[in-house]
Amino acid sequence: MALSMTAVKSNAIPLRSKRIFCHTTLLYRHVHTTPSNHSSIQIPPNGTVSPSDITMPPLLSQAAAAAKATTKSKALPPLSILPTSQILRSYLITRATSTPSLLRASFAILSRMCDPKARFLSPDRNPLLKFAFKHTFYAQFCAGENKAEVQRTATRVNNAGYRGVILEYALELLKGEHATATPAEELRVWRKGMLETVDLANEGDFVALKWSGMGREALALLDAGEPPSTEMRTAIEEVCDRAVERGAALLPGAELEVTNVGIDRWTIDLQRKYNKTRPVMYTTYQCYLKSTPGNVARDLDIARKEGFVAGVKLVRGAYLWSEPRDRVTKTLEETHGVYDGVMEAVLKRMWNDVLKPADQKNNEFPPVAVVLASHNLDSVKKARAIRDEQAEKGEPLIECAFAQLQGMADEISCSLVAASQAKMAEGKSTSGGVEVLKPVKCATWGTVSECLGFLYRRALENQDACARTAVTRKAMASELVRRSKAVVGM
Repeated sequence: MALSMTAVKSNAIPLRSKRIFCHTTLLYRHVHTTPSNHSSIQIPPNGTVSPSDITMPPLLSQAAAAAKATTKSKALPPLSILPTSQILRSYLITRATSTPSLLRASFAILSRMCDPKARFLSPDRNPLLKFAFKHTFYAQFCAGENKAEVQRTATRVNNAGYRGVILEYALELLKGEHATATPAEELRVWRKGMLETVDLANEGDFVALKWSGMGREALALLDAGEPPSTEMRTAIEEVCDRAVERGAALLPGAELEVTNVGIDRWTIDLQRKYNKTRPVMYTTYQCYLKSTPGNVARDLDIARKEGFVAGVKLVRGAYLWSEPRDRVTKTLEETHGVYDGVMEAVLKRMWNDVLKPADQKNNEFPPVAVVLASHNLDSVKKARAIRDEQAEKGEPLIECAFAQLQGMADEISCSLVAASQAKMAEGKSTSGGVEVLKPVKCATWGTVSECLGFLYRRALENQDACARTAVTRKAMASELVRRSKAVVGM
């Protein structure tokens, strides 16, 4: 999956896309960011869904008992839920990737590892390199190489207090990839990886996907705004049916803006079929694109007219440097405004100056669920404030999850977990005036070789997100100091 835009600066000069060769060609991608049981919505005989038809999921989890037991003890900082090994690894990685010389060295090594011709630097051929890499960068950002490792990661995440995971198979297929594979083989690989990922998900989890991962033929159809082929449609519906059986939901990742028309048509068509009682399929909206508010309003209007639950995933953006500048917001502040404005409108189910109704004659807001994929602390705080105010007033709450990438923005994620556990410790639900938060972590899985392109993007992101990386590094350093003092009794 992939969680959005690192930063947009005023008068920014577009950079050309970089291509990385990792068995296949990967596009340089700026990622920003970014649950438990999904709500059930009963459709009345007349086929019209109203807010009162929404039944919220249970708000107390297994973490509640532990939270209650520690309520009377001295409150620990949010990062205390992480093991020391992870805190130390996060500090060292953010320190390394924020040091220019070490960052350049990291880029050089990762780039060579992605080249299938570099036999000595191939994790598949160099066991010592694989061991070192798997226990550093891979362990920081990835969930595991196989079912057992992924399940251990998911269990650890949930035991820490998160209320679900977003799993993504490390298969990315963009223009120029798998030049020797047939369209049928590309589709077969995508189908197999998606079904395996869905089978790893538990009830209430999410599964991220890439429509472009189906291959060159899928990309051509998306570019042309055409529907999927019969074979693609069969594979897609098989994945959706399996997700329904598992009680999971599907989160298409952000892609290049040129494919958005096709992607929007595919996802809305699937929402018509699968979102009748709960959100199974979501649409991802990139808020650095000027067209996003209009696209969200259009899709919400379709959901209202046709009586299904709109699934909305908000990110800031993923392909900033590859998009035509006239289609992107001019400044970072403008992107923040779009994200926060759309977020507020969806959470409140109320139109505003940013998100305006597509149909002025009938501006009723449809049933909607949202995933807020963001590493931006201000946006997270605003969303929490809205939800808390709604809960205090006894207003209906839509289903909402807060998502961050594994190994990134842990200071934000852990704060959400701490707040969620504190609310659960009060023993109240939304009806009692307390809104229990739903933080989730997004983790990519696959072999070390398969994940190299994903890991390369993490290094690129840390390069461009210096301010955010500094915040994370300082938070980890403070937590290490706190634990050191605790050991010596200070």
